[in-house]
Amino acid sequence: MTPKRRLWGAMVAGGLLIGACGSSGKVLQTAAKTTTTTRTTATSTKSTASGATGTSGVTGATGTGTGATAAPTTVRPASVTGPDGYGITECPAAAGVAAAIRSFAAPFKRCIDTTKTYVATITTNKGVLTVNLDPKAAPLTVNNFVALARNKYFDGLSCHRIIPGFVAQCGDPLGTGVGGPGYKFIDELPKAGAYKIGSLAMANSGPNTNGSQFFVITGASGVALPPSYSLFGLAVNSDATIKALDAAGSAANNGVPPKEKVTITSVVIKEA
Repeated sequence: MTPKRRLWGAMVAGGLLIGACGSSGKVLQTAAKTTTTTRTTATSTKSTASGATGTSGVTGATGTGTGATAAPTTVRPASVTGPDGYGITECPAAAGVAAAIRSFAAPFKRCIDTTKTYVATITTNKGVLTVNLDPKAAPLTVNNFVALARNKYFDGLSCHRIIPGFVAQCGDPLGTGVGGPGYKFIDELPKAGAYKIGSLAMANSGPNTNGSQFFVITGASGVALPPSYSLFGLAVNSDATIKALDAAGSAANNGVPPKEKVTITSVVIKEA
């Protein structure tokens, strides 16, 4: 059995990336069969799903912002969202809040202008990711990421799961793979083949269960993921940081914990 096939088998068995909300999650799958599991495993370039660190979760990648055609599902959790798919939580000031807030009762109201551009500067102890967000293809997802970032939600959090050649998964306030912001919102899925190295996508625990966990695609196995994860941005001019994140990962235990600790120092949003 080749190393690649062994890796694929491990991923299928346990799931790969964990969802942003909830204690259980769906696996990231790169193949014809997408299965849901309560644990996460690494994914291969062939078929498999990735789950969240912890009991479950899925992570996806995003294109350059123009390459992902959103296809949101029509099922909306009415208890937490309005008729337009956005939520009811007030937007933070564009300048951000004074101290990190990590718990919310519902998704955010519309906080972005889809006619504007949004660039996220994600500073980590392994370098900086400059991410072009895609509000046209994934308005709900970008709105969520921007609002969380302005609430300093991600500041100080770790990337709890990193699998070399696959993805680096971050955004869990618990650092276990089962944490989230307290709500879920619907998918905005790309077309097949939209993921690239450097893409940012949402981890999930099944359809329409996005929260705060996201992943950065760091290798070919991540590029091969099926379009099951909301794609909302692409890291540009960040090759050295992507390589450093990938090198910090571990092939053992579905990448949890990584070989080296990776921490997000800050996420700053520039709107133009």
